[in-house]
Amino acid sequence: MTNSSVPNPLSEPLTGRRFHVAIAGNIGVGKSMITNLIGREFGWRMYFEPVINNPYLDDYYRDMKRWSFHLQVYFLSKRFEVQKKIQTDGGGAVQDRTIYEDVEIFASTLHRRGCMDDRDYENYREIFRNMVAFLRPPDLIVYLECTPETALTRIRQRGRTCESDVPLDFLSDLDAAYRDWSERAAAICPVVKIDTDAINLRDDEPARSDLLGLIARYHRELDA
Repeated sequence: MTNSSVPNPLSEPLTGRRFHVAIAGNIGVGKSMITNLIGREFGWRMYFEPVINNPYLDDYYRDMKRWSFHLQVYFLSKRFEVQKKIQTDGGGAVQDRTIYEDVEIFASTLHRRGCMDDRDYENYREIFRNMVAFLRPPDLIVYLECTPETALTRIRQRGRTCESDVPLDFLSDLDAAYRDWSERAAAICPVVKIDTDAINLRDDEPARSDLLGLIARYHRELDA
């Protein structure tokens, strides 16, 4: 991403038609920050991952094998609810994590790690298939990348108690699943990849402007 020839993304208001941007990426990569950035800049509705008051998350991190199916069904239900709302409400919306990551990244990784047995995994995939049949895909996925080591550092910096013991090998397994899925995600909708180890979206104003300008162009192309 470069800042050359990128106009002010707000030189024309991005109003009118429905436009759904979904932010994808590993735990700790910075999805909430980018969701906030896009939502505030364009005045779009923001939907964050249900971490606060999640009834399963603390138990899950203490015993993944016992609680993984329960947690993944909870997340899947909440994301289905959000995506339906985005479809029906119209206008612009930005979502922290896609429903596709639930099955492609987290459930598949938990299954491979022996934290979700074959019966629960197949049941979960069937629920997912039935849900997405009723959903319109996002208009754009912004996929944020970083190394597992960077993700772990960022997790520790934000200091959520439930995440204090997230192991590096789990983040590495998720990262491998993300890299595999990112090659196939373009079948869902356009995907923009950003290496957040190389591009500091928190502090680099030109990089943020590049991203906002890119989103603005995708929005206007759909209106053309």
